[in-house]
Amino acid sequence: MSDQTWDFVIVGGGSAGCALANRLSADPSTTVLVLEAGRSDYKIDPLIHMPAALPFPIGNRLYDWKYETEPEPELGGRRVYHARGKVLGGSSSINGMIFQRGNPMDYQRWAADPGMETWDYLHCLPYFKRMETTLDEHGRVAADPWRGGDGPLVLERGPADNPLIDAFFAACQEAGYPLTDDVNGYRQEGFAPFHRNISRGRRLSAARAYLHPVMHRKNLAVETYALGTRVRFDGTRATGVEYRRAGRPRFARAREVILCGGAINTPQLLQLSGVGASSLLEPLGIDVVHDLPGVGENLQDHLEVYVQYSSKEPVSIAPGLAWHRRPKIAFDWLFRRKGLGSTNHFESGGFCRSNDDVRWPNLMFHFLPIAIRYDGTSPTEGHGYQVHVGPMYADTRGWVRIASTDPRQHPKMLFNYLTTDTDRREWVEAIRVARNILNQPAFARYNGGELSPGPSVETDEEILDWVRKDAETALHPSCTAKMGVGDDAVTDPLSLRVHGVEGLRAVDASVFPYVTNGNIYAPVMMVAEKAADLILGNTPLPATEVPWYRSGADLPLYPPGDARNTEVSS
Repeated sequence: MSDQTWDFVIVGGGSAGCALANRLSADPSTTVLVLEAGRSDYKIDPLIHMPAALPFPIGNRLYDWKYETEPEPELGGRRVYHARGKVLGGSSSINGMIFQRGNPMDYQRWAADPGMETWDYLHCLPYFKRMETTLDEHGRVAADPWRGGDGPLVLERGPADNPLIDAFFAACQEAGYPLTDDVNGYRQEGFAPFHRNISRGRRLSAARAYLHPVMHRKNLAVETYALGTRVRFDGTRATGVEYRRAGRPRFARAREVILCGGAINTPQLLQLSGVGASSLLEPLGIDVVHDLPGVGENLQDHLEVYVQYSSKEPVSIAPGLAWHRRPKIAFDWLFRRKGLGSTNHFESGGFCRSNDDVRWPNLMFHFLPIAIRYDGTSPTEGHGYQVHVGPMYADTRGWVRIASTDPRQHPKMLFNYLTTDTDRREWVEAIRVARNILNQPAFARYNGGELSPGPSVETDEEILDWVRKDAETALHPSCTAKMGVGDDAVTDPLSLRVHGVEGLRAVDASVFPYVTNGNIYAPVMMVAEKAADLILGNTPLPATEVPWYRSGADLPLYPPGDARNTEVSS
């Protein structure tokens, strides 16, 4: 127990927690304590810092919380594995390092909800730009009206120099889908090389980008292996956090507590602390501090599958990743920061619409010049390639609920994947769009036949049966402590305070009202950047007045004033 009172105690040293720790401790008179339940992200640990090593921490109890869903009713009752980072930097230390903001219309959708007006795209864009140093394919700063150039997150563009990637881009165009300059710029819809949070051949996690550069600050303290067990209240005011470290109970007194545990841990800690649905808490013997039914509800995610093909030509990266070549990969990465170890291999992909009735892109593609799963298994001993694909806006909703007062016991969670007609229809469309692209003439010289799901899977019901058996989470859980002002809302859009209590806020993916289009790391960091200003009482960054592409034939392909618009129209 300590008599010190911290200005801010941040529970969770993951993506949002690292960004907040940096911004809130910038004032030397403000004291900040970060409590991270996982291990440190040691500088010498290649499983974290080598980009190509990303499959190894997943499933490893030293790095991963290893969650599972309850039996999913529309996936044949199987449990879906969910990896979450158990390390400083959180999931940004074990994720795929793909940096995607989502579509601008995602934030227009956020802002359309009551009370959410300041979360529209033009108010969020300045915070995206503030966190970025965007580099082009030559490593030069590529700031423009849509991208930042002096932020802590250095974003390198993948080289995307494999002939299979060239064929993929050509096939997309043959199938009627355009290329775009930058999926995070003026136009998201289309296909392009991806930006990744990789810098000089190393993973640039939130911990490396935001936290380690300021660890010397005397007003900032970080404790790892510190498991938050309960927020303590005096009435309805949070007074600090109870946690366990080295097997001992401890208490950190705080003027404000900020929960940054993500869409699973934040509702879990709220419920353990007596904030949540009384119908859930009272049977467990938890004293209800505030009956807030929305805590843990509204759970959303992205599901994905691998559509895999055999390659007739030996151009995939499979030989380079063979076991006997891994010492060379390690050598090149350790001493030169070059080679296959310095990339996440998710170097290209894009976004498109599955049908003409969708207002903005609802499908995401990641292309890989190899046929391989996250667990390292491959459907072929030879060469292959694949796309990861899935719908972005499933109208399914799930939940996260504690089943015990023991904070070490994982909460129960259910996503209800494929439980709506719309979700099932878009899944069929997604597979058909992927096949259409991968069977275009640009792939003729490489196309050795579909490996997965395979030619025997053709009808709508056959496709859905395969998805039920094969789909995996894209690891984007969100929305369980949603911002808003309605009865189902948990956090205040203007302050990120938890409704009904004082001195307690939530800042992470749980506060999204709707999941965004794409990987969610970038929007989590944007929320944290904006939340820092809201928490400190700073004047928010002014809205940036720039256009963005909206789907429609009457709109220009490139930004207004770009000479290529004239070329296209002529």
